[in-house]
Amino acid sequence: MGDKNGGSRRDWRKRVCETIEGADTDLDPQGLTDLVEPELRDAYVQFGRSFPEQQLHLQSLYGEAQRAFEEKTRQSLRTTVQRVLRNVLRDQRLGGPEPDKYLAAYLEREILRIRVRLDQDGELAVNRGLNSGFVLGMVLLIVPLLVGEKLLVLCDVSLKCTDRWSLLGALVCGGAGAFGAVLSVLTRLRNSGDQLMRRPANGSKEAVPPGQQARAMRRGGVHRVFLGWLLAIAVYLLLGSGLVTVIEVPADITDVCAAEGRADSAGTAFWGFWGAIGFLAGFNERWAYGLVGRGATSRKGSG
Repeated sequence: MGDKNGGSRRDWRKRVCETIEGADTDLDPQGLTDLVEPELRDAYVQFGRSFPEQQLHLQSLYGEAQRAFEEKTRQSLRTTVQRVLRNVLRDQRLGGPEPDKYLAAYLEREILRIRVRLDQDGELAVNRGLNSGFVLGMVLLIVPLLVGEKLLVLCDVSLKCTDRWSLLGALVCGGAGAFGAVLSVLTRLRNSGDQLMRRPANGSKEAVPPGQQARAMRRGGVHRVFLGWLLAIAVYLLLGSGLVTVIEVPADITDVCAAEGRADSAGTAFWGFWGAIGFLAGFNERWAYGLVGRGATSRKGSG
């Protein structure tokens, strides 16, 4: 009866765990001693005496393995740790008067391999979280635009040439800003990915749980898409209105409308210029913030 109740509680905890997105970890974590067979208990005690540092590393890695992002990784690493531990405990050289150097080398090599697999799992969590965040951010940007177009049609709103090109320019600039923000994040991730997967704690760098990494990267992806879009739109409004004149606009909206229907390059220059400006605003936040700050300063000066 007790085993049945204990099993049902474990099943319930497992189901609850599986319903928490990005937190598929074992709510009943195990230690190395749980992997030791009864007949190898004495060998495990000897293992701790002969190789205390390696034992602690293996224990720590086993704890991280139970918080891995992918379920297959958790299962695979559990099997790997159990195999390594069994090999060491059954090795005849473990009972020697001095720690065997070859056994120590075997432990160090296996510990390094487990660490590499855990780091790869963390990178997968970061990449998958960012990808889902970027996709969600793009969807949240595109859907309102599609709905807005249908609302204009239902309300029988007609746009003049200047209004139409002004809105199109904002969309082009904002969309390019969103893509620039995505590229900026991917570039930073490539250059400093390890910093994203580790956080300061008591003066050292501690590993962030992969589930938390995925959630943080997903939120960061959505945030960056919207931030790049908003910055690009702000720069478009500032430059288009003439409030900031640090960059000369090659083709004004009135010029584009005047050349509409003729073989003129004004439209091409318009698209290319605002696309480049939007991408730069999304990719380089500091540059965009500088323009926005300059616009605010000039506004105060004119007031």
